[in-house]
Amino acid sequence: MPLTTIPDAEAQCIALANLIRPQLKEDTMLVGIHSGGAWIARRLRELLGLPGEIGLIDVSFYRDDFGEKGLRPQTKRTSIPFTVDGRPLILVDDVLFTGRTTRAAINELFDYGRPAGIKLAVLADRGGRELPIHAEFCTWQVELARTEELVLEPDATGRLLWKLVNHG
Repeated sequence: MPLTTIPDAEAQCIALANLIRPQLKEDTMLVGIHSGGAWIARRLRELLGLPGEIGLIDVSFYRDDFGEKGLRPQTKRTSIPFTVDGRPLILVDDVLFTGRTTRAAINELFDYGRPAGIKLAVLADRGGRELPIHAEFCTWQVELARTEELVLEPDATGRLLWKLVNHG
């Protein structure tokens, strides 16, 4: 079934914050996966009123397809400005698909220490899992063709917008 409506990403961020808030622990930190997850994590930090900085993670070197694809030109710097050991983390991404990006992010996080736990928060879950990964917090279940991709980007004002790209 073709995608006919795309939700407002800002409204989704608010809904995601409302899903997270009841389960938020005092020392929970957010870690956003570059780039869509980083934008969402920044917005969640504001909406949830969390103190301190968020973590930002680029999984390029941790991907299981790194040997095939090599380094992507949009590689960003990973920054985890807090202690990971013993701390609950919420890993944030824009779209959950196969689970491979999430697996790579978890592998990288463990290089920084052993968290008390990691929960996954995404705006969109498009199914198609290849690994046993599940988002505890999700605002949109969507089915897309393998040739379609959801891309989250900020507009000129910084407001997040979804774009549907067809590679077929």
